Amino acid sequence: MSGPDGSRQLIKKHDFVQVSAIAGLLAAAFALSGCDKPASQAAAPPAPAVTVAQPVKRTVTDWDEFTGRFEAVEEVQVRPRVGGFVNSVEFQDGAIVRQGDLLYVIDPRPFEAVATQAEGQLSDARARVELAKRELDRGLSLVQTSAVSEQVVDQRRQALQAAHAAEMQAEGALKAAKLNIEFTHVAAPLTGRVSRHLVSPGNLVQGSDTGTSTLLTSIVALDPIYIYFDMDEATFIKYSKLWFEGRRPSSRDTANPVQVTLAGETKPSREGTVNFLDNRLDVSTGTLRSRAVVKNTDLSILPGQFGRVRLIGSAPYEALLIPDAAIATDQSRKIVFVVKPDDTVEARPVVLGPLDDGLRVIREGLKPDDRVIVNGIQRARVGAKVAPQTAQAPAGGKS
Repeated sequence: MSGPDGSRQLIKKHDFVQVSAIAGLLAAAFALSGCDKPASQAAAPPAPAVTVAQPVKRTVTDWDEFTGRFEAVEEVQVRPRVGGFVNSVEFQDGAIVRQGDLLYVIDPRPFEAVATQAEGQLSDARARVELAKRELDRGLSLVQTSAVSEQVVDQRRQALQAAHAAEMQAEGALKAAKLNIEFTHVAAPLTGRVSRHLVSPGNLVQGSDTGTSTLLTSIVALDPIYIYFDMDEATFIKYSKLWFEGRRPSSRDTANPVQVTLAGETKPSREGTVNFLDNRLDVSTGTLRSRAVVKNTDLSILPGQFGRVRLIGSAPYEALLIPDAAIATDQSRKIVFVVKPDDTVEARPVVLGPLDDGLRVIREGLKPDDRVIVNGIQRARVGAKVAPQTAQAPAGGKS
């Protein structure tokens, strides 16, 4: 369109388009700036929740642990006192037998024959004694009338003494023969569990009189039962020092208690007392042989089994304890995470003691009022804040 008016209209239309474009760009810029503002000012994540508890304070006693092996208090190898052929076996292999129970029967007939012969010899000896008495009495009467000499009386007195001696020998032979008959019945010398029979009926066995008696079986007593264990030299020195300081009784003078854990168990199931310490250390191992006696009423423990022996190792003392799960490892040291008053986390190095009733004794590094993280330590970061929640119960165990 020409003319002044037409030019003016075109210019206005062009200006309007530019103004609209600028307004659109400004609106887009404001829109973008509005989107960036919430992202930069987003709320920080909440502090992680953890469970805290104060250490449990109670009186504890340290226990030292050793590996031991059970052995029978009494063990007997059953051997016959007389030789002969075995007639019968009167026990079941592996059964419990009582003292005096019949185990084997050896053919008694040869010994019965010897006993009959000894009875006859005893009767003959007694008859000779009676004859010697009569002759002596007759001689004493005749010597008064000088019918016989004093020498004859002395001879008859000596004959009577010899007859008495022969009688005693015959009595001894008869007793020995009767004992041999009794020995043909082999009885259990003690109460315990018998092994298998090593000789079957019909076999010939040698008696103890030959010097090489035949082994028939063996019996071990089971209740109570011994457990032997070796104490290292350092532990022995520690116990001696505690004894000199009056903080622990010596096992030589006092039946110190022990706790025994059997194979496959996670905690002690048996109790006993120390009743023996050897008089020297083994020079090859540097250990002291020790022994405890343990009740075995149910006869479930057999000689030869292994067990873990816990022996009292200190005087009672006050200690702080926490669950083992609250302890972490930082390279070569043990640490626990403690929540400070401002709810930030601090890593605290600690010195550990033994376990006591499921809790770990902390010898150094904690105070009674510390708030220890016992659950959620994987969410704790040193120096970061946490949301501590107090445990509903003490940190495990009994207080």
